[in-house]
Amino acid sequence: MANCCNCSAPLPPNSIRCDYCGSRNDTDLKGVHYFTTHETDSERICPRCGIALRTIDLKIDGKFLIERCDQCLGLFFDPGELEALLDATVSNVFTINRERLESINVAMRPDTYGVSYVKCPVCSRIMNRVNYGAKSGVVVDRCKDHGVWLDGGELRHLFEWMKAGGKLLDQERREEQKKLAAEQERRAVTLPSGAPGGWGDSPDETVFTLDHLLVAAVREVVRFFRS
Repeated sequence: MANCCNCSAPLPPNSIRCDYCGSRNDTDLKGVHYFTTHETDSERICPRCGIALRTIDLKIDGKFLIERCDQCLGLFFDPGELEALLDATVSNVFTINRERLESINVAMRPDTYGVSYVKCPVCSRIMNRVNYGAKSGVVVDRCKDHGVWLDGGELRHLFEWMKAGGKLLDQERREEQKKLAAEQERRAVTLPSGAPGGWGDSPDETVFTLDHLLVAAVREVVRFFRS
């Protein structure tokens, strides 16, 4: 559990505000990578506060820039940046702790902003609300062209989700969905064997049998009208 940077008291799960001293706390990115704040504001606008976002360099594999709002502590990631940060921050996770995944979501505080749709900091179009990964409990705001917005506290929740094996669970779920889709596709294109009239076991046999049935049907129709 994270502690308040001002009074060191434990912070409530998924919260950036200390219940003891009232201080607002950002996610401690310094514990992962040294970062510097550029003097020049970003041209991107916070979708919550309407002020310019501040550019932060996390210095992962060279320059790694993201945007942060100094007021609400929300973060904006360009496409692929959030996944790269999670992978660089949380490593050596080889098992899925399902009990832990359930508990972090039970302890998660209600969304501060409720169900609301916000504009992309880049193009100002309304972003889509997307549930990030299996069992993460975090609904992110995503612009398909420009990136992902996280409200304050959600990044730390995703770190905990990763540590509990959330990414592994999400990958497992995706593999199961692929297998199910492949099985459904295979069943859709496979004709039954041993049906009345005889279906072939191979594509060539099936075509021959269908042609034979069609010719027989036409002959029956001709015979009916001639009689």
